[in-house]
Amino acid sequence: MWQQLYRKFNKMKESVTYILLNPDEPAPACIGSERTPCPMVVIIEAVVSPQWQGIVSDRIEECGCLYMMAWGIECSSWDDSVDWAQLAAFDFGDIPEENFLLTTWHEEEPLSEVFDYAKTSANHPTMEIKRTILLHISTQDKSAELLHAYADNSADI
Repeated sequence: MWQQLYRKFNKMKESVTYILLNPDEPAPACIGSERTPCPMVVIIEAVVSPQWQGIVSDRIEECGCLYMMAWGIECSSWDDSVDWAQLAAFDFGDIPEENFLLTTWHEEEPLSEVFDYAKTSANHPTMEIKRTILLHISTQDKSAELLHAYADNSADI
C-alpha cells in the first residue's frame, strides 16, 4: 500500500499539507482527501516509472490542483505529464478557465526559491487559493524538514 502522511500548519490564511508518495509502492487512488483548489509543489527525490508518473499526474489533476510546480529529478517530465493529464481529463478539448492547471518546472533553482515562488506567484486567474500541497516523491519522510523550510524559505535538501 502507498503511504500518505499529512502534516498541517497555518501561516496567516494559508494551510500547507505535506503528502509523501513512495514510488516503490503502488500509485495512490487519490491525493488528499478532498477536491480543493490548490497549488502543489511536487518535490521529486526518486526515479519513478513512466506508468507510475502518469497515474500520479492524473491524480494531481483530479485533486483540484490549479498550479503545479515541479522540482527535483526529471522535473520537466512532470510538467509535461501533468499537462497531458489535464488535456486528457477534458478530452483534448477546451478547458474551462476555472479548471485551467498551470504547470512549471524548476530544474536549476534551489528549492527555497520554488517555495518562495509558490507563496508569491502561484496564483490562479479566477480562483482564490488558500491551501498548498507539498507532494514529496521519495522513500523517506521529510515532513518536518520540508514544512519548516516552506515556512522559512530555507530549503536545502
